[in-house]
Amino acid sequence: MAMNNILAQVLPQEGEGLSVKTSSGYNAAIALSGLLAIVGIAFGVHAFLQGYHATYNVTREVPWGLLIATYVFFVVTSTGLCLVSSIGHVFNIEAFKPIAKRSVFMAITTIIAGFVVIAFEIENPWRMAIYNVISPNLTSNIWWMGTLYGAYLFFMLIEFALLQAGKHKQAGYLGLMGVVAGVAAHSNLGAVFGLLNGREFWHGPYMPIYFITSAMMSGTAAVIFFHWIGYKANGWKMSPALESSLQSTAKLGALLMTVIMFFTCWKVISGVSGQPPGKYEAMMSILSGPYSVNFWIGEIMMGMVIPFSIILAVRAKNVNALFIASVSSIIGIFIMRYDLVVVGMIVPQFHEMGIVGQPHLWSYTPSLHEIMVVVGGMSLCAMGFLMGERLFKGHLSEDH
Repeated sequence: MAMNNILAQVLPQEGEGLSVKTSSGYNAAIALSGLLAIVGIAFGVHAFLQGYHATYNVTREVPWGLLIATYVFFVVTSTGLCLVSSIGHVFNIEAFKPIAKRSVFMAITTIIAGFVVIAFEIENPWRMAIYNVISPNLTSNIWWMGTLYGAYLFFMLIEFALLQAGKHKQAGYLGLMGVVAGVAAHSNLGAVFGLLNGREFWHGPYMPIYFITSAMMSGTAAVIFFHWIGYKANGWKMSPALESSLQSTAKLGALLMTVIMFFTCWKVISGVSGQPPGKYEAMMSILSGPYSVNFWIGEIMMGMVIPFSIILAVRAKNVNALFIASVSSIIGIFIMRYDLVVVGMIVPQFHEMGIVGQPHLWSYTPSLHEIMVVVGGMSLCAMGFLMGERLFKGHLSEDH
């Protein structure tokens, strides 16, 4: 009897079966996500062979579109997962330790999905890998972005391997290196936008700071989303320690939402005050123009107001409600990334000159090939998540 009591205390509560689900439905979900990933990649290969000018709706005037926005969404989410997970196993905050393994794994999965999407946006993706090494351009933000994200992925892979081996101290060191590389890479991604003088909607020194803060917000939503799905898929009951960890994550997410609301307010004020050329036109397109529904319903309501209200309403204690908040937040964040990229491109470069025949705003609608490549990237991420649950037994650890 005493031995049974000891075992009951040692074994994870959610284990009720430490094996993951192997049902036909689970297998079907993996197969379906894998099939969609293959279809999306096939569309990307076809676009590459046919020529992007014939299959994508990006143009000389609007050269960045849905694929760049999706890449930004994935790498932002990856960095956020890394930063949120590091609070526990790198900086030793007890409340965040139970979320470490799955969060680190999904940080790896999401950035790989982002790399796949961006590979089909770049005309010759292999050249980037080759010339990044043999002909580095230290003055290029995009060179630094590729280099730093490569280092970030390398550190995260080693960190996850060490976590799986139970070497938490060494994993903490690699996690710290991953955090440094991730913050450097992500702030540099913000600089890719913020240092473009010719795009007034993006230009400004706050962009790198905004990117890091919004990454943390994305990470909190993704942590809750993937953990809830993981436990439902495996049919497990969360332990009190894990529930408490997700509640702490939700509280952090609510705090970060208020910070992003603050950023958004000042972005709008700076965009309309004095009607700065270029920036004003872009800002009005999201306040009352063609992107206003995206902004007010997607970014503001779904991205921040609804999840913030749900977290406050349940006092961050109801995990099912927190999952709904995370779904709303993730959808809103995706729309936020799309608006950031596309709205920054739609104002003509010489709009203030009143050139005859030039539209007030350029238009852009993603093509079927662009949409399918994004579906492929999302499906690859979903397949990686489901296979990770199976291969790594739900990422169980003594911290759960």
